[in-house]
Amino acid sequence: MRRFDAVVIGAGPNGLVAANLLADAGWSVLVLETADEPGGSVRSAELTAPGFRTDLCSAFYPLGAASPVIAGLELDRYGLRWRHAPDVLAHILPDDEVAVLSRDVDRTAASVGRFAPADAQAWHGEVELWHRIGDDLLAALLRPFPPIRSTTALVRTLGTAQTLRLVRRFLLPVRRFGHETFQGRGARILFAGSAVHSELGPDDAGGAMFGWLLTMLGQTVGFPVPEGGAGRITDALVRRLTAYGGTVECGRAVTAVVVRDGRGTGVRDVHGEEVAATRAVLADVDAPALYHRLLGEEHLPARLVDDLRRFQWDAGTVKIDWALSGPIPWSNPAAAGAGTIHLGADMNGLATYHTQVRNGVLPDRPFLLMGQMTTADPNRSPQGTEAVWAYTHVPRDIDWTKDRLERFAERIEATVERHAPGFAGRIVARAIQSPEDLQHHNPSLVGGAINQGTAAIHQELIFRPTPGLGRADTPVDRLFLASASAHPGGAVHGAPGANAARAALARDGAFGGVYRTVMQSAQRVLFR
Repeated sequence: MRRFDAVVIGAGPNGLVAANLLADAGWSVLVLETADEPGGSVRSAELTAPGFRTDLCSAFYPLGAASPVIAGLELDRYGLRWRHAPDVLAHILPDDEVAVLSRDVDRTAASVGRFAPADAQAWHGEVELWHRIGDDLLAALLRPFPPIRSTTALVRTLGTAQTLRLVRRFLLPVRRFGHETFQGRGARILFAGSAVHSELGPDDAGGAMFGWLLTMLGQTVGFPVPEGGAGRITDALVRRLTAYGGTVECGRAVTAVVVRDGRGTGVRDVHGEEVAATRAVLADVDAPALYHRLLGEEHLPARLVDDLRRFQWDAGTVKIDWALSGPIPWSNPAAAGAGTIHLGADMNGLATYHTQVRNGVLPDRPFLLMGQMTTADPNRSPQGTEAVWAYTHVPRDIDWTKDRLERFAERIEATVERHAPGFAGRIVARAIQSPEDLQHHNPSLVGGAINQGTAAIHQELIFRPTPGLGRADTPVDRLFLASASAHPGGAVHGAPGANAARAALARDGAFGGVYRTVMQSAQRVLFR
């Protein structure tokens, strides 16, 4: 039997971040990945046409650029280079008006000021607030619960009264936040469209937090892309890990976590081989897969098993990639320089779209999140062409026949064509991914759920993935959940992996016995 200090299940970004941090501590680490290559949802390929580099899932990385976890790994030393489009984001409204988000705050303020002059100054006020609290807010959101140090710093900066009002503000639906903060629809729709990245609609509680965070990150660090494709992030993580002695083995599906005397002691793969983990097992897989498939209910408290029945996935996703013979011919040229495009809805249109998805109806006017990848990184396609993708959320549990998928793709393309006449004529090739295709690419994207569980407030913080501690620890000693199903959730910031690695190090440290006693006592209270 092979032995390692730690075995990591899954070579997605969180698994690779966790493995790197453990290797930094001198641990021997093995990462086992089901797919034939590492990366999970952070991979690239020539999917549409030769010379067109396609990001198979995620593509823009504002949280990756801002994450202290990613920054601490110094991935630039291992080949990662960030590229930026001239503008960060353009939201195209149904009447072809465009609100532009730029890393140049004056340019953004001027754009929203066209819709309502007072909003230019209001925008500067939001950016000033970010500069005051942004670092502490990110630390509070990304670190395990309770985030005592960062929360204390926030209160020290703002004072108790203003902090209380800030919490109330962030819990608002993003539509209400927009009406309380701005006068015009330009600024309001930038925040609302950004909230949709979390799958929250304009009238969902907590949407203001997600919309504000992503918009302010766009304003300050942008929505950068890795030069050459999303897979360059994975390449850098793997290079760094192997430089520190870690090992990644692909095509190795794990079928079980081995538990002895209440402790995770290793894993068993599809061939029946057992690999021992003398210090920790970390799982970069969705929570239901870990608890139901790899672990088994016999190792879990009955109340946790019951809680898992209430675990809520996010909506499904349909994604299209196009190889275009030239840039998208937008009717409003203000959209041409943006790396990310929001298209197909104003505020009421967003509400209708979300209502249809939640009622099990395919949206007749889907809201599109688009990427003009060659605009952001000229290396993505031959000179003069454009590599483009778009995705939209769809109801879960739809039978995606080939005919239905093709017809829905035509609906998506018609949405683009309305704002860019001649778009269809520039399509050289396209690739359509249904929710099932996305899950086939990455088994953790169950039914096309790209967030590994809803981002609604009832399944965030101490409620993610179930009511608990908001930490990576599981009821099995030395077994840790390191995926986006754990707090703080989706996006490529590495926090779930980092939190799992820190928990594993704490459990194995000088006060590991105390750590175990505290965790087990807390879990007995939660799950009795």
